[in-house]
Amino acid sequence: MAEVIGITPISIRHHLINLEMDGLISGVEERHGVGRPRLIYALTEAGMEKFPTRYLRLTTRLLAQMKESMPGPVVRNLFNSVAEDLAGEYADQMHGLSMEERLDSVKELLSQEGFTVEWEKNGSQYEIHEISCPYYQIGVLHPEVCTVDQTLISKMLALPASKVQCILDGGTHCTYVVQPAVTAEN
Repeated sequence: MAEVIGITPISIRHHLINLEMDGLISGVEERHGVGRPRLIYALTEAGMEKFPTRYLRLTTRLLAQMKESMPGPVVRNLFNSVAEDLAGEYADQMHGLSMEERLDSVKELLSQEGFTVEWEKNGSQYEIHEISCPYYQIGVLHPEVCTVDQTLISKMLALPASKVQCILDGGTHCTYVVQPAVTAEN
């Protein structure tokens, strides 16, 4: 490799070590009889993501085919099922949490999904603001994708979430409002 690239073997090793430390490649020792084992490197998932992808193109084509071949309610149910499955993974962690703690959990989960999220209390209701949307480009062609985060918020908070503003409709961000039930302790 050093000859092909035109740098010294020690420089190659230095670059490989840095790439491995950054989680972009992983090395596995391969033994062949006597002598030092060889290190065989391969890209990790994070390394693969550094290369151009066509996820958006494939996803929009798949969604277009789904919408052409399935009734609208079936497509919406699929999006809801995705959100329900994701919320189900976190359901046990939500038991016994206060509303604010549940909102923090929703914020964390949505952040892991690629959203930039803030929440605030406004009177007796809570507003969840999605400042950025990882689905924006898909949502432009297939706005049904918005049901994923709306359903996820509703399921995780165990309260209906109403969308009052949407980036796709020209809003500066997406906002969902939840209204906790009034109880004796409120």
